[in-house]
Amino acid sequence: MARTISIGNQSFQEIREKGYFFVDKTSFIKEWWESADTATLITRPRRFGKTMNMDMLNCFFSNRFQGRGDLFEGLSIWKEEAYRKLQGMYPVIFVSFADVKQDNCRDAVQKIKNIIAQVYRQFFDEQDEKLPEQIAQVMRADMSDVMAQGALQRLSEELAGRYGKKVLIFLDEYDTPMQEAYLHGYWDEFTGFIRGLLNSTFKSNFFMERGIMTGITRVSKESVFSDLNNLSVVTATSEKYASCFGFTQEEVTEALEEYGMAEAKKAIRQWYNGFTFGTHRDMYNPWSITNFLKEKRFLPYWASTSSNGLASQLIRTASAGLKEKMEALLNGQAITVNFDEQIVYSQLDDNESAIWSLLTASGYLKIEKVEYRGILFEPWYTLCITNLETVSMFSTMFKGWFSSSDVNYNGFIKALLGGNLKEMNLYMNDVALATFSNFDTGKHPSVRTQPERFYHGFVLGLLVELRERYSVQSNKESGYGRYDICLIPQNHTDPAIILEFKVHDPDEEKTLSDTVTSALKQIEDKAYDAVLLDAGVGKERIHHYGFAFEGKTVLIGSDDVKKIRKN
Repeated sequence: MARTISIGNQSFQEIREKGYFFVDKTSFIKEWWESADTATLITRPRRFGKTMNMDMLNCFFSNRFQGRGDLFEGLSIWKEEAYRKLQGMYPVIFVSFADVKQDNCRDAVQKIKNIIAQVYRQFFDEQDEKLPEQIAQVMRADMSDVMAQGALQRLSEELAGRYGKKVLIFLDEYDTPMQEAYLHGYWDEFTGFIRGLLNSTFKSNFFMERGIMTGITRVSKESVFSDLNNLSVVTATSEKYASCFGFTQEEVTEALEEYGMAEAKKAIRQWYNGFTFGTHRDMYNPWSITNFLKEKRFLPYWASTSSNGLASQLIRTASAGLKEKMEALLNGQAITVNFDEQIVYSQLDDNESAIWSLLTASGYLKIEKVEYRGILFEPWYTLCITNLETVSMFSTMFKGWFSSSDVNYNGFIKALLGGNLKEMNLYMNDVALATFSNFDTGKHPSVRTQPERFYHGFVLGLLVELRERYSVQSNKESGYGRYDICLIPQNHTDPAIILEFKVHDPDEEKTLSDTVTSALKQIEDKAYDAVLLDAGVGKERIHHYGFAFEGKTVLIGSDDVKKIRKN
């Protein structure tokens, strides 16, 4: 009989005691212990078993679980006699920052203080009259920032003295507050506090035997780890622990057989496979797989729970060049880019390589190959969208850009396919007015850059809305030049459409109408129809539209609206 699947349960103890579905990852315990690394940072995307593995480590090593070898019976680690002797032998400090998602620095720091206070309460009795005042202060969470920064080191000292052994420290989701700090604009203010806390806990802590941090991103050493030179960093390209987080192909196949769904193997690869860690190329997100096993339906389980606010903001306000690369990715192509796996939050607004690093670390893109170039052997990564589930995530993201003008954007699409020029102008002006500023960083606004950023965001929206009916191409060679947008129909009933965007130049054109005329003339002069004619689309089905921009005002014109069929 197939085991019960407990969705969202991250308690190793409860899962093992109740016999719920569990994939044995206890080899991680042995691999980590034998590495002998003092401080380790492991990065993996969301929902990849980081919290479960940290709780597993806690249950294995913590003296609060002494004598609970039964939790590990039948698992790979329990076959190792030497490791049985390690179970329950260490004082362990287990901390999670997963819920530190405040929108201002003061509340974020206070939340961390509250978490530290909760950890202290696991070891000290608030009613103890002999409790030192410093410890009592921490437990009340009314400590100063400086006291909070050193609180985990102080706890390490107390526990080492109590048990006669140095402590193990596990910090889960260490970077969640950092992402929130960047999103809400208090990164610079927050950095000093978190740097002091991490360095005190993991660097200058004589009472720590070993420590592990987990998170999504590898935050730059300069940002928060300036003094932490003993840190072993394990990212998606590392061989260390490559199969310890996420499910392997073999593990997924066994699970499908257990639940009588072996026939779904091919489809499940398309939907959920594709994550790459080290040389392991067929890794699956555990959240997606367990939900599929329980629901028996192909849905974007992981994508719907992932917080993509930061990724969405960065792509939306990025340059036209980055959006072009996103268009290529959404069309199933691969791109090759150079980036540092370290995330430098202060550079995210200005350094687009940092965005690729973030998207890769988050699991939205996968690394197909790495090529080291030049005398310095700089890494160049070939990337593509991970799987169908992440395609769904990007689709939702791009639709969200137009959410404030959702009806109008959908109205524009309908008017475009139906050839209603009047409504196209009405809807597009509403869309442009509502969304223009969202596509500019706000740091370098320009009459010319703003429409360009909007244009490429608009293309991504088209890719999402029309993917079932059209092949949407942008900035591709055809005839004697490059068209802006070409909608190539996938059946013979839909019109083929070419769109040309132009910013009004008062030195060249007197009115927006002149700019429209110039755009339409360019379509004809440069024979942009060639790509459609070569694809077998008849001339009578090809329709041209010129878009003229002046600020947030848009004028659309066509050289032959009558030919477009009503849908």
